[in-house]
Amino acid sequence: MPTRVPPLARRPPSISVTLAAHLERLIATGELAPGQRLPGERELASQLAVSRASLREAMFELESKHLIERRPGRGTVVVETSAEQRDLHELTAGSEEGVATADAAELRLIVEPSMAGLAARRATPANLLQLQDVLDASAGPLTASRSVEVDLEFHLLLAHAARNPLLATLHGLMGEWTLPVRRRSHATKAGRARSVAGHQEIYAAVAAHDADAATAAMRAHLNDIHTLLKDA
Repeated sequence: MPTRVPPLARRPPSISVTLAAHLERLIATGELAPGQRLPGERELASQLAVSRASLREAMFELESKHLIERRPGRGTVVVETSAEQRDLHELTAGSEEGVATADAAELRLIVEPSMAGLAARRATPANLLQLQDVLDASAGPLTASRSVEVDLEFHLLLAHAARNPLLATLHGLMGEWTLPVRRRSHATKAGRARSVAGHQEIYAAVAAHDADAATAAMRAHLNDIHTLLKDA
């Protein structure tokens, strides 16, 4: 009887999924800003060295997620920030100095587990690829400041995977409010290692589309960081 060959541990993503992940990540991190016009299809495909067919598939996903829109006479444009998102920013403008650390941590514990559960239900292959790329970037030895950047990006991309723009906006604000706490938790190698381990557990649940496990993994991650800081 022929030997059974084990399946691939991780299938390589299609070009269109890789493109969608790349472009969505640029939008999520602000490198492609709201209102910014993208090059035409032919030029963009040439810039990215991909076929126009693969690019169209990726752009269709971004459009279905309401991240880009096609405007007559203007081409493809990154979607503008909504009035509700602007209101949320204006209501909290300049408040990061006045937000108590304990209040910000409590807000994270209320919001982020539910956000992770939504991400598990709604994440596309492109979202999973973005999260995996961030995890790969956190695998090697990182400085404390770089570790904080990676931590913020993982949670930011998870918020975008939940596909609720108000949640993504709120998460961005929480990131500002909790920055001093994050810097403390990433100051040691042990703290950085525990952060990565927590992210891996969250990612595994999101990749399995297990909302309950993702919610529990996020709650355990936040509680673990709280315990780490309390014992420091």
